[in-house]
Amino acid sequence: MPRTPTIVPMEALLVDRLPEGKDWRYEPKWDGFRCLADKRAHRVTLRSKSGKPLERYFPDIVSRLENLAAQTFILDGELLVEGENGYSFSDLQLRLHPAASRVKMLAEKQPATFVIFDLLETDEGVNMMSAPLSERRVLLERFWKTYYAKDKAIKLSPQTDSLTEAMTWLNSTGWYIDGIVAKKMTDGYVPGERVMQKYKAIRTADCVVGGFRYGADSHEVGSLLLGLYDNEGRLNHVGFTSGIPKAEKPALTKQLEQLIQEPGFTGNAPGAPSRWSTERSAQWKPLLPKLVVEVSFDHVTDNHFRHGTKLIRFRPDKSPKQCTMEQLSR
Repeated sequence: MPRTPTIVPMEALLVDRLPEGKDWRYEPKWDGFRCLADKRAHRVTLRSKSGKPLERYFPDIVSRLENLAAQTFILDGELLVEGENGYSFSDLQLRLHPAASRVKMLAEKQPATFVIFDLLETDEGVNMMSAPLSERRVLLERFWKTYYAKDKAIKLSPQTDSLTEAMTWLNSTGWYIDGIVAKKMTDGYVPGERVMQKYKAIRTADCVVGGFRYGADSHEVGSLLLGLYDNEGRLNHVGFTSGIPKAEKPALTKQLEQLIQEPGFTGNAPGAPSRWSTERSAQWKPLLPKLVVEVSFDHVTDNHFRHGTKLIRFRPDKSPKQCTMEQLSR
């Protein structure tokens, strides 16, 4: 049977309130690396949300999947690493290390977990993406019980038809999820589209670092200028974030200076004339669109963060092109 083409993971639209009804099911929104696991014969590939290969960073998961009796499948799930108090995104990021010896040591010290929540191709090679979620979920549960029910490294993501129960997961000790995802049981799997809906306890966005400003009377970075892509592929300035830890500024400044290149923003740019502009506010350094950060925010006005945002973390697992203006829509 011909191989299923390369797939872009289906996504979720951020909402203020999750839908309710008999056709909706709720799952945790895990705080890890989204991953599509693809197996053909004895070879396993792991692909991030941006399409980057992850096999070299998670040899422990690759080994688990390669040793599985099933010779073919495509699974959608989340890669997680457990820290001292539950799943830790910081510990997960440590896996993205260039040295194979370091990755091997971390895999032995802190084995990863692959939480699976969708089955796109069965162990018989049947493409299930056009099938409704109700059918895919039944097959996924059967797949997990057949092959992985006793394997602590491969877990089945829970699902419930009770929104009340789902909201209690946000405070579940050790889970460290960052929201709840709502899926309609009648929907097929639509790659790259925001078919699902997600609710977060805090409102966040993944943004491209399109430029930066030095701190006042300083040679170190003071703030990062944030951008999002519109439907025409233009990177628009949407705000800024600061609050960068002092100890991290020297190394970050060097990293940013190596990326300085015009134009930075290809749509709306910072420093445009306005009644708030000052000589200093117009001085900024444009960057190649390589870095992605996650920030939290409160209000949006005219597709721009009304106030400064809070820097949560850098996202090396995200592609800049995935940072779109849709994140500001409610």
